[in-house]
Amino acid sequence: MARPNYRDRLTAPLPRVRDMARLLRESGGFGGSGANADLVPVLRTGLPAAEPGTASWTWVGHSTYLVRLNGVSVLTDPVWSPKIPGGAQRRTPPGIAWSELPKIDAVVISHDHYDHLDAPTIKRLPRSTPILAGLGLGGWFRRRGFHQVTELDWWESATVAGLSFDFVPAHHWSRRGPLDTCSTLWGGWVITAPDGTRTYHAGDSGYGERFAQIGERYPGIDVAMLPIGAYEPRWFMRPVHVNPEEAVRALDDVGAQRLAAMHWGTFALTREPMDEPLRLVRKAWAAAGRDPEHLWALAVGETRTLPSGPRA
Repeated sequence: MARPNYRDRLTAPLPRVRDMARLLRESGGFGGSGANADLVPVLRTGLPAAEPGTASWTWVGHSTYLVRLNGVSVLTDPVWSPKIPGGAQRRTPPGIAWSELPKIDAVVISHDHYDHLDAPTIKRLPRSTPILAGLGLGGWFRRRGFHQVTELDWWESATVAGLSFDFVPAHHWSRRGPLDTCSTLWGGWVITAPDGTRTYHAGDSGYGERFAQIGERYPGIDVAMLPIGAYEPRWFMRPVHVNPEEAVRALDDVGAQRLAAMHWGTFALTREPMDEPLRLVRKAWAAAGRDPEHLWALAVGETRTLPSGPRA
């Protein structure tokens, strides 16, 4: 049976041989700099209790958040491994220990790249854990014994543990091996609780019109978990990774009030210093005149809470 193919969902061409040659010539390849890893803030003080009447977001590192809504615990793109394939070592520890996690009621996967779908971490989950992923990725989990697996196309929705999970578009791509380019669908997640609390996890994405489309379909997003790192060299990364300034623009497009930063400070994937995304997102936030309290540039392991329910 032929693999499915989602190349028609791409919004930019994939890198060509000459692009790879230029990257090697100008930057020495894909290796990240790792500079200033010691300046990434880490706050590993334990997971606070989930207080009744509140929703909380805890940054574990990279694109991994523990989101607790309406008494339900959700993990996004969980990665606890000290190293991912390709040689990228973890430069900051997971913000919370695996043993500290509450019972996980659902796991959402944005796409199959190794820094978002980590096999050793997935192996640690009970096989009864509900998994939500894009089209074509369900088999990967079923082969590993998971039996509550939901695959969604863009704009499709499923209900798990009382929460609504909507799979939404992203400007990105997928590949896990040499022969499966774009054979699974990439995207982000809008998660809505019965009390109206709504959050968005963007996965990986370049900047483009899909953020505004998400905002139009899902008004009232309280917290948007947006990537701010892995953007240099810009000529190469622009189609698939927003930089900090674009992340602030994307927040406006989706109509969210709070930006919870992610996809930085954990793995040295690209050429910018590891603390630069934090400095630049703060600068862009100030330039946009936004409320400093609404920029959640969290330390690794830090938790923020909000009262449950919709906000004005």
